[in-house]
Amino acid sequence: MSFDRSVKIAPSILSADFANFGQEIRAIEAEGADWVHVDVMDGHFVPNLTFGPMAVKAFRPHVKTVMDVHLMIAPVDPYIEAYADAGADVLTAHIEAGPHIHRTLQAIRASGMKAGVALNPGTPAEAVAHLLDLTDLICVMTVNPGFGGQKFIDMTGKITDLRQMIGDRPVHIEIDGGVDPTTAPKVRAAGADVLVAGSAVFKGGSVDNPGVYGENIRAIREAANAA
Repeated sequence: MSFDRSVKIAPSILSADFANFGQEIRAIEAEGADWVHVDVMDGHFVPNLTFGPMAVKAFRPHVKTVMDVHLMIAPVDPYIEAYADAGADVLTAHIEAGPHIHRTLQAIRASGMKAGVALNPGTPAEAVAHLLDLTDLICVMTVNPGFGGQKFIDMTGKITDLRQMIGDRPVHIEIDGGVDPTTAPKVRAAGADVLVAGSAVFKGGSVDNPGVYGENIRAIREAANAA
């Protein structure tokens, strides 16, 4: 993975057809997805249950871009090696998920992955002030984590603060939740470069009609780049 601040669209396969994950992943990449976002939920840290390491490992052969794995689980540390073995390129843990986030980020990097840290809407930007040299990505949640399709919570002030804190460090700012052509320009103008979108990418399309995915991805990208 090379670093740049261009807009990257990362469709969340939580909104894909669960019976056709391989085809869905190949379709979104063919239609312009930059990254593939995988939401891992444990039914404990968040009120939903999704994928585990075996599912992520099954996705890996289909992902030719970047597999961006977002852990909404607690604890995180016992599972880091499993997700490294599954082939995650980026592994993101929530700062709220455990008391030793430094140890978690160090362990993720030591396992050969890029390390991300996620912030819930109620967690301030200052919470990561002392983590900026240990992380490769900061994920700003613009919904409360746990379910797709939620309404966007405006976190542009937090994004702006993070962008100033990051300075010239090679750290991505990722936005997760309610991203669409209306909200993308707001978060891009504030300093974000990775935009996670689920329903806004997959709505109206299918593996038999993948061109709609491309239209949706282009609409989000064009809106963001116009900011």
